[in-house]
Amino acid sequence: MKKNKRVGMLVDELISNPGRLFESKHFCEKYDIAKSSLSEDIRLANEILQANGSGHIESISGVGGGIRFLPGINTEQIRELQMKLIEMLSDKSRMLGGGFLYTADIMFDGNLVHDMARIFAQKFADRGADYVVTVETKGIALAAQTAFMLHLPLVVIRREARYSEGSTVSINYFSGSTDRIQKMSIAKRAVKPGTRAIVIDDFMRGGGSLKGVVDILGEFDIETVGKGVALGSREPERKKVDDYTPIVIVEEIDEENRKITISANEALQAEVHG
Repeated sequence: MKKNKRVGMLVDELISNPGRLFESKHFCEKYDIAKSSLSEDIRLANEILQANGSGHIESISGVGGGIRFLPGINTEQIRELQMKLIEMLSDKSRMLGGGFLYTADIMFDGNLVHDMARIFAQKFADRGADYVVTVETKGIALAAQTAFMLHLPLVVIRREARYSEGSTVSINYFSGSTDRIQKMSIAKRAVKPGTRAIVIDDFMRGGGSLKGVVDILGEFDIETVGKGVALGSREPERKKVDDYTPIVIVEEIDEENRKITISANEALQAEVHG
């Protein structure tokens, strides 16, 4: 097999299985090549992926090591995504009243969700997480795509317990979006104590729902090692959680003057550039 064809097949298999660790011998046996040839193929494949802003190939040495593709996104691609989201969210026809925006079309758009997930996969890849966790319903697509890119299982926390999930643990939490106490539950068999989780959601205003997720995971002694939201609200200034990452920020929803102000989270661009 010619080198260019090998490299193309290597790239295809790695990006089709993001986050999955492959032993070197898998590719050596598949292409009938020596480790030295594989190392050169990996170097070229990595140059292609990084030049395209798609991510990079990580090589892990030692027992249990191998190679894996970690999805990513570059500064220009982040900026383009943020500008696209700002343009879409600034449409005054999205106003629903009560400070809410219609976002279902965005959160279920496969291309937008894919690019947003690349941001979170890149940011949280080194957190050593065992799960990606979200609350039903609009955040599921984004969380699922992030979980796929990190090669992690997805755990969905329900608003109401379901018989099909067996025994559950439930908590009450205060939702700032609805100004009332709500309930969430998680199946006991979905997680294991002493593990780590990344929490992904579609929108955060005061952080009540996100804090509820952190608290219910805490019931299992699960550490939350990352929090990402597609949209974060500027107000209220004091949130119930800290250290969260929004992709864009809802600065103001002025219903009287029919104006929506959205800004980019420029810290994301700085992180990638840095």
